Amino acid sequence: MKEQELEYTAQITSIPRNYLPKDFTISDWPSLEPYFKELLQRPVNSKKELEKWLNDVSEVEAVVGEDAAWRQIRMTCDTENKALEDAFAYFVMEIQPKIQPYADKINRKLVENEYTSQLTGEAYNVYLRNVKKNIELFCQKNIPLQADIAVLAQQYGVISGKMTVEVQGQEYTLQQAAKFLENSDRQLREEVYRKINERRLQDKDQLNDLFSKLLEKRHQVASNAGFENYRDYKFADLGRFDYKKEDCFQFHEAVKAGILPLVDFIYDRKRQKLGLKSLRPWDTEAEPEGIKPLSPFKTGEELVNKTIECFNRMNPFFGECLIRMKEMGRLDLDSRKGKAPGGYNCPLPETGAPFIFMNAAGQMGDVTTMVHEGGHAIHSFLAHNLPLTAFKEYPMEIAEVASMTMELFSMDYWDVFFDNDDDLKRAKEHQLERVLSIFPWIATIDKFQHWLYENPAHTIDERAENWRSILNDYTSISIDVSGLEEYRKYSWQRQLHLYEVPFYYIEYGIAQLGAIGLWKQFKEDKNKAINNYINALKLGGTKTLPELYAAAGLKFSFAPDYINELMLFVQKEMETITQPASSNPSTGAA
Repeated sequence: MKEQELEYTAQITSIPRNYLPKDFTISDWPSLEPYFKELLQRPVNSKKELEKWLNDVSEVEAVVGEDAAWRQIRMTCDTENKALEDAFAYFVMEIQPKIQPYADKINRKLVENEYTSQLTGEAYNVYLRNVKKNIELFCQKNIPLQADIAVLAQQYGVISGKMTVEVQGQEYTLQQAAKFLENSDRQLREEVYRKINERRLQDKDQLNDLFSKLLEKRHQVASNAGFENYRDYKFADLGRFDYKKEDCFQFHEAVKAGILPLVDFIYDRKRQKLGLKSLRPWDTEAEPEGIKPLSPFKTGEELVNKTIECFNRMNPFFGECLIRMKEMGRLDLDSRKGKAPGGYNCPLPETGAPFIFMNAAGQMGDVTTMVHEGGHAIHSFLAHNLPLTAFKEYPMEIAEVASMTMELFSMDYWDVFFDNDDDLKRAKEHQLERVLSIFPWIATIDKFQHWLYENPAHTIDERAENWRSILNDYTSISIDVSGLEEYRKYSWQRQLHLYEVPFYYIEYGIAQLGAIGLWKQFKEDKNKAINNYINALKLGGTKTLPELYAAAGLKFSFAPDYINELMLFVQKEMETITQPASSNPSTGAA
């Protein structure tokens, strides 16, 4: 690994400004428009002039992209600050809509230029494929609609960020309260589970109304662009050149046939371990009486420091990325009232070092989230030095490989979070259970989205009924959900992707397969696996999706046989971890 350690550095530098003034900041459209006008009007009469023009376009894209990102970051960190919400809304309503027509004309100028054919290399082929796709999708009538959608979607975070419950006389965010679901006191677990769900139900009508508005506007966008439904439009918009809706349907069925039975087994084993007649939803994260919930850290500061140590041991470059982000103030980890739910890594295309946002509450799941977002961050660092901003815009299906693989690679170093082998073994077992149990939820959310947008005129009752039907198909028979119909009826509302990033969810399933494939390599040859991981991520978006997977030594496949092969590997690794120490001398090592 010495060569890789020397080749990459986290001492990231901002893209030098050679076109925009160094002190330029985006305050309003009149100050920004002259640069778009100049780019559009500039003569481009040679390959050299075209390359210079492309670099200037790339610089403007990076500056605009970073400005937009910071507005969203600041708003999600404090949803109760009206000024931050207004700053975000101003960008999406007053600046972004005015950029889009210029962006379309710049795209057309590029594809129509006689020297564009002289831009050689796979990176340009992929880039131009995306440019042509954007030209095909551009529709002037959709500009105000897309601005409305962007503002509406952010209301989900505003509504959810206000949700709190009281437990044992203290107020908690829903993320913080979820920690009680690990408690050995079953009565307390049920009480907290019901409080969380009752709190969600208070806003069910508001969230249903919000989604209906989004659905209507999204369908109109698709219709304006000449598509039968928003699903077909969004597949084109996301650049899904390498798989179709039929592949998603095949994935849904493969999960039901090949993975759900494994999940049934996991939950039945959990029921037996807890000594229960039936396993209820508030039992799935619990431990038997006398065993304390895992407590890998207390504060966000401790979480990041331990993750840095974990990453350092895996590969010094990985640890350096987080150290650099910490130095630059690119982390907001602790859960608090008024903070939007969820977690994300937000690339910042001009300065390079991304921003990690999450809602840590001291749980094992927070460790998983941190290493997951850390994997995204490493991807951002590796792709930053690619020459054009567009080259760094990698497909989400490889972006999630970066994050999910880090969840699995890092397990070999989780002893930094735990001071005894029993807790470490429990943490690894929990992670692998999660690797398998997430697949049915991914299939549920994705299948629901297909139905939603294929049937845009549906009623609220039809929405609830179809969600119930799909959810029941993918709910483990080992979990007793009787009497919880009202909670389950609206449980889709907790998935922010449905509101904020529609159709961005199947990527987690595709990427989980890739992550398991890389982990399989890791168990055979750690250095080779890490090299393959780095070699794929440093390509950014300069290759097609199958080529990016191939660079990581992976197959890009939805085939049931391939999925079953990977599931068998995970199952065997779980058995290794759960074997008693007497029959497994290496207990504690995945």
